[in-house]
Amino acid sequence: MARRCELTGKGVQAGNNVSHAKNRSRRRFLPNLCNVHLMSDTLGQSFAMRVCTRALKSVEHRGGLDAFLAKSKDIELSQKVLKIKKLIARKSAA
Repeated sequence: MARRCELTGKGVQAGNNVSHAKNRSRRRFLPNLCNVHLMSDTLGQSFAMRVCTRALKSVEHRGGLDAFLAKSKDIELSQKVLKIKKLIARKSAA
């Protein structure tokens, strides 16, 4: 399972551990991922996703999953979430 947020695309970053003597060794910065169920108001259904906590805050700020997906770019989203976005767009157009 990839360590990548399904909504924002945030993934693992690399950097250095720096000791007091300025010795550097490589390390990884992992995103803070949570397994959550997000509810779609348009579809009336909840979806299980692996999302970083920053994305959860953004979803709440924008007014829910439907509003977040409407404003988000398709490049950042996973394939699973793209299908959900298309379902919401179809349902709201009808």
